[in-house]
Amino acid sequence: MDTLFLQGESSSASLHFSYDVFLSFRGEDTRKTFTGHLYSRLCQVGINTFIDDEELRKGEVISMELEKAIEVSRVSIVVFSKNYASSSWCLDELVKILECRHKLKQLVLPVFYDVHPSQVRKQTGCFGEALVALKERSFGVQRMDKWTDALTEAANLSGWDLQNVADGHESKFIESIVKQVLQEVNQTPLDVAWHPVGLDSRVEDIELLLQSVSVDIEVCMVGIYGVGGIGKTTLAKAIYNQIFRQFDSCCFLSDVRSEAEAFGLVKLQEKLLNQILKTKDVKVSSVAEGINLIKARLGSKKVLIILDDVDHMRQLESLTRERSWFGFGSLIVITTRDKHLLCQLRETERYKAKLLNYDEAQQLFYCHAFNTLSPPKEYVDLSQEVIKYSGGLPLALVTLGSHLQGRSVEEWRYEFKKLRASPHCDIQRILKISFDGLDCDTQSVFLDIACAFHGFFEDEVTKTLNACGFHSESAISTLVQRNLLQRDWRYLVMHDLVRDMGREIVRMESPRDFGKRSRLFKPQEVRDVLQGNKFGNYLSLYLVLLNEIRHEIHFFFLLKLQGTEKVEVLMVDPGALKDANLSTKTFKKMKNLRVLKIDELHINGDFELLSKELRWLSWQKCPLKCIPSHFPAEKLVILKMQGSNIQEFGVNLQCFKSLKKLDLSDSKRLVRSPNFKGSRRLETLWLRGCSSLLEIHESIGNLNRLIDLDFFCICHLKSLRSVGIRWCSSLQTLPVDVGKMQDLTSLLASNTGMVHLPESVEMLRGLVTLELGSRNVEAKRSTISRKRVHRVESLSTSISSLILTYCGFSEGDIPRDIGSLSSLIYLNLSGNSFRCLPFDFSKLRLIEYLCLNDCENLQTLPSVSNLERFWTFEIANCKKLVDVTGMDNLPSIERINMVNCTSLRNPFDEGFFSAPTLPFQCRKHPNPVSLFRFLYLS
Repeated sequence: MDTLFLQGESSSASLHFSYDVFLSFRGEDTRKTFTGHLYSRLCQVGINTFIDDEELRKGEVISMELEKAIEVSRVSIVVFSKNYASSSWCLDELVKILECRHKLKQLVLPVFYDVHPSQVRKQTGCFGEALVALKERSFGVQRMDKWTDALTEAANLSGWDLQNVADGHESKFIESIVKQVLQEVNQTPLDVAWHPVGLDSRVEDIELLLQSVSVDIEVCMVGIYGVGGIGKTTLAKAIYNQIFRQFDSCCFLSDVRSEAEAFGLVKLQEKLLNQILKTKDVKVSSVAEGINLIKARLGSKKVLIILDDVDHMRQLESLTRERSWFGFGSLIVITTRDKHLLCQLRETERYKAKLLNYDEAQQLFYCHAFNTLSPPKEYVDLSQEVIKYSGGLPLALVTLGSHLQGRSVEEWRYEFKKLRASPHCDIQRILKISFDGLDCDTQSVFLDIACAFHGFFEDEVTKTLNACGFHSESAISTLVQRNLLQRDWRYLVMHDLVRDMGREIVRMESPRDFGKRSRLFKPQEVRDVLQGNKFGNYLSLYLVLLNEIRHEIHFFFLLKLQGTEKVEVLMVDPGALKDANLSTKTFKKMKNLRVLKIDELHINGDFELLSKELRWLSWQKCPLKCIPSHFPAEKLVILKMQGSNIQEFGVNLQCFKSLKKLDLSDSKRLVRSPNFKGSRRLETLWLRGCSSLLEIHESIGNLNRLIDLDFFCICHLKSLRSVGIRWCSSLQTLPVDVGKMQDLTSLLASNTGMVHLPESVEMLRGLVTLELGSRNVEAKRSTISRKRVHRVESLSTSISSLILTYCGFSEGDIPRDIGSLSSLIYLNLSGNSFRCLPFDFSKLRLIEYLCLNDCENLQTLPSVSNLERFWTFEIANCKKLVDVTGMDNLPSIERINMVNCTSLRNPFDEGFFSAPTLPFQCRKHPNPVSLFRFLYLS
């Protein structure tokens, strides 16, 4: 398509024209004839036309009044008569008219009255003679050049020639002119905005987008999407005003959502066709018929169509489904809150509307609140608060600015306090449109995020809400598409006003009785519900009246005021009930409570009274020393107890059948980790900063779904001796500062997803047992890849047990300092790929067990001679191993496994286990083989 350029002095400025038409003519030629008749007919049909009088044509230069009249006219009609060029006034007018054509995109229509267009274009005949006469009057070369250029340009424009239209009949000639002028002036620019702040840069963004569209695209579609009130319609209007004259016909269908709902798609199709075809006669009986009419009638027209506020795919399918419905060079602009509706557009054809930056927001607010960019000093601070509250949303800035205009400072304070409690109704109404279009499931997810999970990790929110029975992944995706929710890295965030809109919806569930709302989050309201102070101002009076009534009745009254079974989400602000002691009876009636935040609260009583429906519980700085029995744990998915006073978890995690995340970070009195036996779903375990932790239960190895094990700061634990994370198959790394755990003696990390160990492992000088890789043959066939290599550059000389199995090690990967581990007793390198070992056994004086099973590429071994404590030797399935030397000097050997060593010489052949080569004490034995407790040779 042809590249579209949004030209003009100010793309955002509304074009305010005082006149529809400016008539330029040679007064003495046509004032009382043709031009007079044309002027009368234009006025008769309601076209506001400027025609000068003789008083304005005095002197050698056109007056300022005429220049101004030209600038504020939508169309200029230039009547070229025989004496037109003899007037310097007329020629100066023409120059000015063409300047406005370029700068202001005004339309210029030439009329050739008894003059051939070529005479004007080439300045011949009477026009040439007139210019020669003017030249003799010394008007100057530069001015003469402007006149000749202007005449040439004007003559090349599309216009009317009296001799070629209506056979020279002036009345018919005038009617044809009036008809076209009517079509042009009826294409009226749209009112954009009273104060179009920040609009220019956004129109430039669209201009760049259009310029980037490939030239081979016959019809361009542009989608503008964003949250309600961000200015999509305003931007679309500004674009329309800039380019509508470049098209054969234009149509701006505003508020498509409401129009479709109120009148149906058929009426929208009729409206589109009638605006484009400039008629009122098109009638459509069905959507199918309308589609065929659009294709048939608009297929050859270059059209501009704006579909504003589309909210359903069927609207697009009925109006602009295919580009082929429209002529070459057409442009379709769609505004919507739902990005998904633009999925068929190219990436370069989609534009996300931007919030105003702070400077723009300030300008817009000041314009509406004070009608100036310099507010009174006493209002500046309050203005900044309102601007910040608006978050760059133009709807809010305009609405609040107009709402606060003319009020006193005190009134501003009161009104702003009210706004924080309850959004302005106009803002609420616009933003709520997007909410109303959601299904019930997605609405619930939106309200949960707005009231409880704004700014939370998406993964945590998803797990929690899925457990509540919602399809949260789908819901979150829909909310993002409709610009009600944004993903900020791994977090879910909402624009503050969108969040407040959701919270207002919840408030309106029960404006007066807080306990009957589905979600409670405002500190004062939560406090009143939990303490039974719904009617706080009247409670003391009530107590006086009931002074002699039994305590049971009083208690019953308080329960009536407390939360009901309708409460599903309860978020207690830590400061709202500071130092208060609550009973679990407070929560007894909240049987449907799914989400509960009780950070820092002191709660006593029977915890069985808490809701069995809890999925998410945050109890930071929990004062309890132990998790109580009968804790509502069965459906709990997320448990956050950072900074708690817990010493021992107490309850076996087997009771927490659904738990996926456990956060005990900074629980500085925690001595032992929970018993993880039976906890099959735990994915995230955070124990960072648990400075008193002495023991991590060995059952952590059963957590085969564990993905995130956070030991941050656990590396500073001076007392921790053992870390066992076997079978944590999704665990990929350890803390980089694991080397700070100076007392660590055992690191058991087989069957994890770790590819390498942190370099700081070398600092674990007290490490006795290191276990990596996989622990058995079956594991190598599991999800643990044999190609994973654990880089172990240097090992502590204190290690007595080293297991590096099924790591895929070649000889270059084996730590060479194994040969100097003088304390080594147990060495298992099974399932690796090395052909030989890059060390010998001469210094391993304490070695008792050597296992090299399944080393299928192993060909040679260092001598095992003189290993006095060596009692077990396993080399099963080492199919390429040919010989083992030094076997004649192993005084303590009791167990040998050489199963499936197909290349190994028969041990009963000469020179292997024959008498001369047997250990000295074996040579006199009547049956040397009985020396071994276990000897596997098959």
